[in-house]
Amino acid sequence: MLARGAVAALNHLLAGEGWARERLRPFAGQHARLVGGPVRLDLAVDGEGYFRRLEQIGGEAPAVTIELPADAPFRLLFDRQSIFAAARLSGAADFTETLAFVFRNLRWDVEEDLSKVVGDIAAHRLARAGQAFFGWQKQAAANLVANTAEYLSEESGLVASKREVVRLGAEIEALRADAERLEKRLNGLG
Repeated sequence: MLARGAVAALNHLLAGEGWARERLRPFAGQHARLVGGPVRLDLAVDGEGYFRRLEQIGGEAPAVTIELPADAPFRLLFDRQSIFAAARLSGAADFTETLAFVFRNLRWDVEEDLSKVVGDIAAHRLARAGQAFFGWQKQAAANLVANTAEYLSEESGLVASKREVVRLGAEIEALRADAERLEKRLNGLG
């Protein structure tokens, strides 16, 4: 069920992006495997540049394997580009490069889809409200991380601050230099 929905979503995005279908068309019949945690999705490119789901592969190795990080669904919401930076791709170089380019550059035109349901003006306003909400969520998450790091390093004492680590490094270096000088003096007395 999840695989069927994923393929439908990908094909919906491809329907609005003719350039992507044109890039995929030369790879018609080739098989790609998308792995993300416990989910494995086997796809083939059809003659029109869309994806179709493969049920049984029967020992045939995919031309390309894309392994996504386990936290890909969360990254998709907040930091889409980091998914591609963390993904591991292997297989046929030209097909791999094409898939990476297409997946990196596919965009969902939410406003266009909403306009078919609620009209252009309402769709525009809803899309902007959604962008503002996700921007606020992203900023709130960044603030939480920064505040937690500051608390752990400055107030709780559980983690050393950068300033303390630098000072400790300088003190260790001074101690090493003192020990070296002392060793030279002791060798000079003997």
